[in-house]
Amino acid sequence: MDNGRELIEALAQVSHEKGIDKEVLFEAIEASLVAACKRQLNTSINANIRVSLDRETGVYTVFAEKLVTETVNDPWLEILPADAKKVAKKIIVGEPIEIDVTPSNFGRIAAQNAKQVVVQKFREAEREILFNEYIQKQHKVIIAIVQRRDRRNVILSIGKLEAVLVPSEQIPREPYHFNDRIKVYVNEVKQNTKGPIVNVSRTCPELLEKLFEQEVPEIVDGIVEIKSVAREAGNRSKIAVYTRHPHVDPIGSCVGQNGQRVNFISAELRGEKVDIVLWNEDPAKFISNALSPSKVVTVAISPVGNEARVVVPDHQLSLAIGKEGQNARLAARLTGWRIDIKSESQARGSDFLVFPEPEKLPPTPEEEAAAAEMENAYAEFYDASAEEAAAVAPADGAYDDGEYYDDDEYYDDDEYYDDDEYYDDEYYDDDEYYDDEYYDEAAAPAAEAPKSES
Repeated sequence: MDNGRELIEALAQVSHEKGIDKEVLFEAIEASLVAACKRQLNTSINANIRVSLDRETGVYTVFAEKLVTETVNDPWLEILPADAKKVAKKIIVGEPIEIDVTPSNFGRIAAQNAKQVVVQKFREAEREILFNEYIQKQHKVIIAIVQRRDRRNVILSIGKLEAVLVPSEQIPREPYHFNDRIKVYVNEVKQNTKGPIVNVSRTCPELLEKLFEQEVPEIVDGIVEIKSVAREAGNRSKIAVYTRHPHVDPIGSCVGQNGQRVNFISAELRGEKVDIVLWNEDPAKFISNALSPSKVVTVAISPVGNEARVVVPDHQLSLAIGKEGQNARLAARLTGWRIDIKSESQARGSDFLVFPEPEKLPPTPEEEAAAAEMENAYAEFYDASAEEAAAVAPADGAYDDGEYYDDDEYYDDDEYYDDDEYYDDEYYDDDEYYDDEYYDEAAAPAAEAPKSES
C-alpha cells in the first residue's frame, strides 16, 4: 500500500515537472504490465488480460476476460458456468465475464515495469518538448555557437540541442573557431528516435533574405518587398527589392545611412559583397538593373522562352560579365532569364538583337480533337438554327398576291385611296386650304396675267 502511494506521488511530481499528463503515464504503465502478466502467468497467446492501476492507492489488479460456456477448450479463454458463479453473482452462458487473476508476487514485477515505463515516457516527453520548441524556429535565423569540428563538419550549439553544419552548407574559406557566434538558417527540423535533428545552413539565399528582414524595418513593415535573391556564398550576392510607395527609396532603405545596414550584413557573411538592385515588372528593365554595376545600352527579349540579348558599351563588357562570368550568372539567377551579352562593336552590323520567328508546331492530337469537336459543335448549332428558321418560316403561298397584296384587300381604291375619302373636299377643299385665309390675294403676290396671243 505504501509502495503504491509512493508511486502515485512520484508520478504526480513527474507529471508536473515534465509536463506529462498523469493519465498518459497510468495508461502506459497498465499497457506495459499486460505482457509481463502473460509471461508470469504462462497464459494463452490469445488471452484477454487487462491490468488496472488504482489512481488513488496505486494498487494493481489483473483481470482475465473469459467466455461462459458449457465446454472448456482453453481455460484462459473459457470458463464453466459453475466456476463462473463462484466469482460473479449473475452470469449468462455465451457472454464474457472478468475474473481477478492477480499473482501473489505481482507487486515487485509491477514496480520494475512501472519504472521502465516512466523512464521511457520521460525520454519521449523530453524529445517531444524539444521538437515542439525547435519546430517553431524552422525557416528562421538563429544564433549558434561553434563547439568543435568533427572531421569536415562543424558542431554547433543551438541551446538545448546540437546542430551539424555539413561542408555543403558552410561558407567557403570561412574560419570556425571555438565559441564563435554565428547566424544560421534553420532549413528543417525532424523528429528522430534519439531526439530532434536540426539542419542548418550558412549558404542558402534564405539566410541573406532573413538578415535583411532583421536589419531593415521597412521590410518587416511591408513597405519594401524582397522580390528575388541570387547568391554565391562567400563571394557575391544580388537582391532585388521593390516598393509601391512613391516617396520611399527601396535601395536606400536596404543600404542604410552610410551603408551601415548592408555593411553589417556583409560582415556577418564574412565580407560577402551584396548588390541591391531595383525590381521592375518589365523584364528588359529588370535585366538591365540586374547587370549593375555595368551600364546597358539595349535589351532584346525573345518572344518565346526566357531568353534575353543584351548590348553593353565596349569598355564595360568585362564588367557586365564579371569575373569568371559571376555577374552575368547572378543576374540570370536573379531574373530567371537566360542572358547573352555582347559589346556594341560585336553587335554592330549583325542580327544579334533580332530573334527568329517562332516555328509554328503542328497541332497535337489533343488539339486536333478539340478543333474537330468545336467544328462539329458549330455545325450542329447552324443546322439547328436552319431547322428552327424553317419551322417558323411561312408556308408556300403565304405571300401570294391574292392573300396579302390583293388589290381588293389592301390596295383597293375604294378602301384606302378612294378619292371620296382622302382626296375629297374634306382635305383639299378650296374653301379650307386654298381659300382667301391662306392665299389671300392681298398677302400673296399678284398672279402674273397670262399673255394674250397675238
